[in-house]
Amino acid sequence: MTGQNSTGSEMPLEAAQMAHFPSLARLRPPRIIRTVAWLIVLGIALAIAILFVPWLQTAEGRGQVTTLNADDRARQVSSLVSGRVEEFYVQDGDFVKKGDPIVRVVDVDPDLLDRLAGEKAQVEAQIAAVEQARSTAAIDVARTLQLYREGLAARRDYEQTLIKVADAGAKLAESRAKLQQIKVKLAQSSAQLVRAPRDGRVQNLNAASGGALIGSGTVLATIAPEHVERAVELYVDGRDIPLVEAGRAVRLEFEGFPAIQFSGWPSFAVGIYDGRVRAVDPTPRGDGLFRVLVEPAPGKTPWPDLRFVRQGGKVLGWIQGDTVTVGYELWRQLNDFPLNFGQEKVGYGQDQKAGGAKADGGSKGAGTGEKKK
Repeated sequence: MTGQNSTGSEMPLEAAQMAHFPSLARLRPPRIIRTVAWLIVLGIALAIAILFVPWLQTAEGRGQVTTLNADDRARQVSSLVSGRVEEFYVQDGDFVKKGDPIVRVVDVDPDLLDRLAGEKAQVEAQIAAVEQARSTAAIDVARTLQLYREGLAARRDYEQTLIKVADAGAKLAESRAKLQQIKVKLAQSSAQLVRAPRDGRVQNLNAASGGALIGSGTVLATIAPEHVERAVELYVDGRDIPLVEAGRAVRLEFEGFPAIQFSGWPSFAVGIYDGRVRAVDPTPRGDGLFRVLVEPAPGKTPWPDLRFVRQGGKVLGWIQGDTVTVGYELWRQLNDFPLNFGQEKVGYGQDQKAGGAKADGGSKGAGTGEKKK
């Protein structure tokens, strides 16, 4: 009897038996539990489906706006001579054209130019006198040579006239070298009016040099051009550089512009501009990052106007790679592998094997044909 009761308790209740237990028949799981269970199932299914969704690989880098032409970059204006700054002809923010005066530098000795001019005139007079003396000595050489041939002059007299011509030539060369030195000093001292090397806007005037003694090469101001051909320099981790090459598409987010970026799904991005890799530096910086130069992509939306995106503005960029699945991208990032790790090599090896098999098959067929012949 006990065995029958224990066996019956393990068996499920039939419909006739459930009629005796109306409360148990009306018992159901709570709705919230069923809802949560369905959400978990849908979430797992959605996560599995997302693993097979295409994803565009990108190499992220940060940088700034620059220009490819060195003449379009900010240029420093330096003093060519030592002296004292007497007057600035411009102020910060002024627009200047090439050749406009920027600052006047005067020498510590106010009479330097007059003294150099006097020395120049004196040396020029010496040169004229030496040239006249050398001409006279040359005439004496010809006359003494004629007398020496006729036996009316000694050989020593003839050699003395040659020595005089040589001495006059040496003095003339020395005087001309001295004159050249004076001309150089005079030209350097005359270049006391520093002018703008190109069109642009003045920035960073060296106010500390006003009235103070400065040396040759002291920076007095900086001139930045306003109309330039812009580019972007991004600094990318060396791990991703092997797959970054010229012509790769780049997506750029400029500082100050609202943007929404999905690096793997660029079609959903808003406020992002297009670029193209122009060049990659062969060596990295000290921190191991490589510089990548990016130019505007032809046929795409032009970059913002220069007054909104100026040189030096910060930029965040994504260099686009190959399209893979989301699952592969998660695996790559969890293992800290570079972009498209191993896929190109595997594909290349398979192509080589396939090509080798075809070549072997062709050679075997050719051999069989020759045997038949």
